[in-house]
Amino acid sequence: MRTVIRALIKFLNEADISLLVLGLISSIFGLVLISSVTRNFETGRELYVQIGAIVIGIALFVLFSYIDIDIIADKSTLLLIISALLISTLYFWGVGMEEVGNRAWLRFFDIGIQPAEVVKIPFIIIVARMISGFRERKILNNFVSLIQIVLVFALFFMLILVTSADLGSALIYAFILIIMLFIGGAKLRWFAISGAIVAAVFPLFWINYLSDSQRARILAPFAPDAIEPELYAKIAWQANQSINAISSGGFKGQGLGNGYYTQRPLIPAQHTDFIFSAAGEELGFVGCMLIVILLVIIIVRCVYVGTKSNNSLGMLACTGVAAMFITQTVENIGMCLGILPVIGITLPFFSYGGSSIVTCFAALGVVSGIKMRPKPVRFRSVYL
Repeated sequence: MRTVIRALIKFLNEADISLLVLGLISSIFGLVLISSVTRNFETGRELYVQIGAIVIGIALFVLFSYIDIDIIADKSTLLLIISALLISTLYFWGVGMEEVGNRAWLRFFDIGIQPAEVVKIPFIIIVARMISGFRERKILNNFVSLIQIVLVFALFFMLILVTSADLGSALIYAFILIIMLFIGGAKLRWFAISGAIVAAVFPLFWINYLSDSQRARILAPFAPDAIEPELYAKIAWQANQSINAISSGGFKGQGLGNGYYTQRPLIPAQHTDFIFSAAGEELGFVGCMLIVILLVIIIVRCVYVGTKSNNSLGMLACTGVAAMFITQTVENIGMCLGILPVIGITLPFFSYGGSSIVTCFAALGVVSGIKMRPKPVRFRSVYL
């Protein structure tokens, strides 16, 4: 018993408890919103699943706080293989295409797991290890070094697209990589060259790979006149309903359980991708700002821990976690406001989704573990 108590005291003193508390506050806030949105559903399973996922997430926060990230990073090859295999299972057993336009989930006994969500953490650790290793040898800006990093990213990106057609999740990986490379010290010329290559290849990708519906979703916020009126009305309906819901909430909102759009319900996937619209309608501007403030504090805390880390691996891993939260927050709120494409991205900690909430807490655990181990550790190799 004394050993357990000493371990608990050590954990409370050394782990980043502020991140855990912020995650819990955000998740409980999310539970309140999910409860309101799903109150008219046939069952209350969404709440039970979300609570179960939060409990698992807390356990993973503790676990990752105690695991040395350097040890995990040294197993990058194994991480890459396991991640690739996990995503590849979607090609054979992925579900969800008819409902949401992709097959991004594996289902076991009515419980869904989203591999592309779970694999974000291994991706961040793998990329952080490569960038930090190349930085130590002062070869990050060598063409061969960058190509190795890009090839790892391309593997994840293409596997997600080929196995699940989940363009939204694949793009999150792209933005995480860009931010990590920028903070890691990649020179601007490489971003310019990459941008030129993407611009040259994009028309082929746009014409040959994307469906009419996917192209319309991307164009809807920026060039509605370029879409056929009937298709635009279908594609933009969800976002327009979200805008109406948020605008009807005013400053203080209509009160929990009183939202016209939320309680009908008139917004598909409101408890998942469009939870922010429920907050806007029922809790108003005040509720929306509270969500933004909580997420900003979490992101700033992750960045702060990274700046205090005495090794580049820890700094880059914290950067990757912060980049994940930034990208998902901006995209989710942007699509709820109708200013960014609707691509099916959850709002961290607030949206319903077991894979999402577990990944968020595990990511905070990685940051907490870095805070607990500030001493620098040199790598044996810069390669996978």
